[in-house]
Amino acid sequence: MAQEIERKFLVAGDFKPFVSKATRITQGYLSSVPERTVRVRVKGEKGFITIKGIGSASGASRYEWEKEIPVEEVQELLKICEPGVIDKTRYLVKAGEHTFEVDEFYGDNEGLTVAEVELSSEEENFVKPEWLGEEVTGDVKYYNSMLMKNPYKNWK
Repeated sequence: MAQEIERKFLVAGDFKPFVSKATRITQGYLSSVPERTVRVRVKGEKGFITIKGIGSASGASRYEWEKEIPVEEVQELLKICEPGVIDKTRYLVKAGEHTFEVDEFYGDNEGLTVAEVELSSEEENFVKPEWLGEEVTGDVKYYNSMLMKNPYKNWK
């Protein structure tokens, strides 16, 4: 089984001068129950289907399986997804030995910017860049599958 281990943070500063790559992502969820989220996404020019299992107690690790599929198939599957599409740009930002994925959201989640770093273990040390804000690892309201149900615009 594939295991995803990541930590998630709010972004509290200007990260854009350090960006090495930016990719637009559109995604929807066929299932958003925590035990098995199933999402489809168009990431740049490629399509993917991803299945994620329930997270660990800390929220930092969980099962993940992903397969590339044709963009046309993603477009068809998006038609039957649960309501609420996630639209964002993902920026890659290197800090020390790690690369942060910084997601800047649009639409109903406009104004939210979140950074994630993938690790080889939950205890792995990593450089925390100056633009990194509060840690929100394990806070389910920041999961993309929850942002489609309760978008950032409703939090205020």
